[in-house]
Amino acid sequence: MPHRIPVIASIAPLAAATDAWLVDIWGVIHNGVTPYQSAGEACARFREAGGTVLLLSNSPRPGEGVAAQLDQIGVSTDAYDAILSSGDATRELIEAYAGRAVYHLGPGRDLPIFAGIDVDRVGPEAAEGAQAVICTGLFDDTTETPADYVELLAGLAARGLPMICANPDIKVERGGHIVYCAGAVAEAYAALGAPVELAGKPHRPIYDMAFKRIAELRGREVPKSRMLAIGDGVKTDIAGAIGSGVRAVYVASRVHMGDDEALEPKVLSALFPDERARPVAAMAQLAW
Repeated sequence: MPHRIPVIASIAPLAAATDAWLVDIWGVIHNGVTPYQSAGEACARFREAGGTVLLLSNSPRPGEGVAAQLDQIGVSTDAYDAILSSGDATRELIEAYAGRAVYHLGPGRDLPIFAGIDVDRVGPEAAEGAQAVICTGLFDDTTETPADYVELLAGLAARGLPMICANPDIKVERGGHIVYCAGAVAEAYAALGAPVELAGKPHRPIYDMAFKRIAELRGREVPKSRMLAIGDGVKTDIAGAIGSGVRAVYVASRVHMGDDEALEPKVLSALFPDERARPVAAMAQLAW
């Protein structure tokens, strides 16, 4: 009989056996508009007890931009030690195109991902001269879906342009609404047979960077057995952590669960059918 994923109300018992947390931001710390107070308090209490909290985000913005957004939303700096984003990891991939033209598919707010990198960023009118597509999201995720990009993606794929996806997330919840992310566009592009590179969760590059950052923060390497990942993304946060050898805790999210669904065995078994890739626990929200 398959083992059940325990549903817990407090992270404290698991915290006692860990030195560092890899905590997802969107869906765990805030919903894009409002901070989750219990999550911030849990992270702060873990830090007060000597733990290290690295916020690990699939945001296409570099860490500094994510920090500014957290400050704007009202997330206390007491909740974390540092931030590492998919944008940080993606910049290393973009640097391979230094001196060449790239087509940016995404909103203007993501432009900091190119800061200091010597690429010629071109728009749709000059995309013919681009050597790669850098996808940071949809141009307008408040109204668009990947279906709006069928013609554009077909044209880019016909030229064989590789795509670098700065955010592997497919969807996120923003203030009660579900919006599409760059990962959904990349998924549609890959379905056309075009090459796609991703560096964020669940892919290995961002975890290698995370382990190195934690070692720097604590002054020594931390065994994976003393780490804990906390996130709401089944195929990103949870799959990525487990694939990298770190235990994970799933936080319920409307991205994967309906409004009328509860954290019960049947629902959790459907979310995590492979027993080898199951979180050690599930929570309705991160709380101490």
